Amino acid sequence: MKFFICFTILVSLFFLNSCGTPADNAKSKAMSGSVDQIIARSGTTFRDKDRALKDAKNRLNTGGGLLGKKTQSVNSLFGGSSEDNVASIGLPINAILWKSSLEVIDFMPLSQADPFAGVIITDWYTSETNIQERCKVNIFIRGKELKSNNVNVNIFCQNLMNNQWVDVATKDEDDIKIENAILNKAKKIKLTVN
Repeated sequence: MKFFICFTILVSLFFLNSCGTPADNAKSKAMSGSVDQIIARSGTTFRDKDRALKDAKNRLNTGGGLLGKKTQSVNSLFGGSSEDNVASIGLPINAILWKSSLEVIDFMPLSQADPFAGVIITDWYTSETNIQERCKVNIFIRGKELKSNNVNVNIFCQNLMNNQWVDVATKDEDDIKIENAILNKAKKIKLTVN
């Protein structure tokens, strides 16, 4: 038991000691060295200077992440500057399709939105003109290309009958209409980004 307590204290002290203060973080950001210094500080093992610099920047940006994955900013996920406009964590999805999907259904309340898996699920929505019907939409975005087969929409509707919501069969054409609206919005976004 004493060993476990001592071990826990040592591990805690190690982590506390490795955390930098805000002053340390500001100092390290203020220090801008030459390319050789950046590579040396990162601990990269590449001999080719271009590959070493790229790896060094990645390590410094991610804090030397466990898997060394390239970081992705929130801005680049939603159409900002990015190499391919693709999220690098999780499934590769197209950020423009993601953004256009959210804009097309922005009038509906969201139940779930996962940009890393490419899943958008709305909550039930009832229009003011027909309070006896409610619908929800599931959108799945697959692939990093801006293509029509990378968007899949499923609509579910219910009608109120005898104070109970009853499922109603929906038409495939309705799904396709929303998919087309998403693709049209994506084309407009793509034109404004480029």
